[in-house]
Amino acid sequence: MSTISQKLDFRQSQQLVMTPQLQQAIKLLQLNNVELAEFIEEELEKNPLLEKADAEPDLGGTSDAEGGAEAPAEAEGRDDVDVAFDVPDYEPADFDAGSSMADIGAGGNSKFDVMDEGFESRLREEKTLRAHLMEQLAVSVTDERDRMIGALLIDSLDESGYLRSSVTDLSARLSCSVERIGRLLDVMKGFDPSGVFARDLSECLALQLEEKGALDGPMKALLENLDVLADRDLKKLADLCGVNATYLADMIEEVRALNPRPASDFEHVIVQTAVPDVLMKRMPKNLGGGWRVELNSETLPRVLVNQEYYTQVSGLAKSKQDREYVTAQMASANWLVRALDQRAQTILKVASEIVEQQDAFFNYGIEFLRPLTLKDIAGEIDMHESTVSRVTTNKYIGTPRGLFELKFFFSTALTASDGSVHSAEAVKARIKALIDGEDPNKILSDDAIVDILKKEGVDLARRTVAKYREGMHIGSSVQRRKQKKDILR
Repeated sequence: MSTISQKLDFRQSQQLVMTPQLQQAIKLLQLNNVELAEFIEEELEKNPLLEKADAEPDLGGTSDAEGGAEAPAEAEGRDDVDVAFDVPDYEPADFDAGSSMADIGAGGNSKFDVMDEGFESRLREEKTLRAHLMEQLAVSVTDERDRMIGALLIDSLDESGYLRSSVTDLSARLSCSVERIGRLLDVMKGFDPSGVFARDLSECLALQLEEKGALDGPMKALLENLDVLADRDLKKLADLCGVNATYLADMIEEVRALNPRPASDFEHVIVQTAVPDVLMKRMPKNLGGGWRVELNSETLPRVLVNQEYYTQVSGLAKSKQDREYVTAQMASANWLVRALDQRAQTILKVASEIVEQQDAFFNYGIEFLRPLTLKDIAGEIDMHESTVSRVTTNKYIGTPRGLFELKFFFSTALTASDGSVHSAEAVKARIKALIDGEDPNKILSDDAIVDILKKEGVDLARRTVAKYREGMHIGSSVQRRKQKKDILR
């Protein structure tokens, strides 16, 4: 007969408890500076004890990265830090571009000169495409309902000036007949710029040619076979158009003179590039040279805890609920400030190690990019790979060579025949350089590129070269031969 008994048993075990604060800290690490600013704005609305400082931040300042230098020390104050992109004692000639791939992402600039715009350039207000079309709509259409429908059609244009939606879909969306929209579109397709409101490229070009009186039978056939033109199969295209090679060449030149994006003349929006989370610049020689790495304080918000307000409010809190609320908000505010400081230190530490590991790339170009993995960085700075992954995702570093995502510096290793290793990105750059410099009369096949790389010590399969070439949106040898022959004519 079994008996049921009670006993005490001591056991020791380890487990990770994902507290809300730990989850929040991981989330903060994944955010870039722009996203972090939005998060902090939300926290400022929730917590009355938090306030944003206008002065420059004191957290996570700078680090000097130099070959053989020790890991970045924890930064203290940053009030004396210059965050501009000036590069003391730096001359553009110090950099050998290495290859045409050295400008990936940001033009390969070696300076960050601020564009000087005169006051006069801000005086004139640029007219938008919508305003331009609305003016023509007001003159060409008298019916008020048609004007309302026309305004909605204008708002439906894409960034190129095309109206991608079908008449049937527009009819259902605008609650009017297909015939009414069709009649209105016939009028609006005559608006300036020519080609606007087209459904696709072929119709856009047709509208422009029709305005010039050049839309004849052979030209219509050409526009119906733009895919053949893209393949550069001119003999087949001449047969489809029913013209000889000379006449076809004139037709192609006429098409090339057209504008495939009629809205392009009204594009006045400045493209917002990625904002760097980290900045680096060369240290002057009198300070030992090397690289200086620092956080971008211009986009890094500074948050303070208002101790004076806390003392005032806590003294007025009478009920238990009020005291608990004030205490909880104080704890939350203190934790957020500490978490932001820890985030800054972690990003700075990872970025500094990347700069140190890729020193040859910053000095000599893309062909000197080292193979690097998350594990390599994690081992050097004594962090977990997942932490390094979070830090480098969707975060950018501004360098004298341009703006790069931190993930860019991680690439697989390709082992050469002599045992040396090459970065996959460096090999891609070499392939692009070979293709850019090829003789138009002697186009390099993938097999020929394989042979050249093998002589240079890089042993790649033909399919790998083809994969890298296609990944860089470079056509095959057959396509390049047709394109370059056309350029030579």
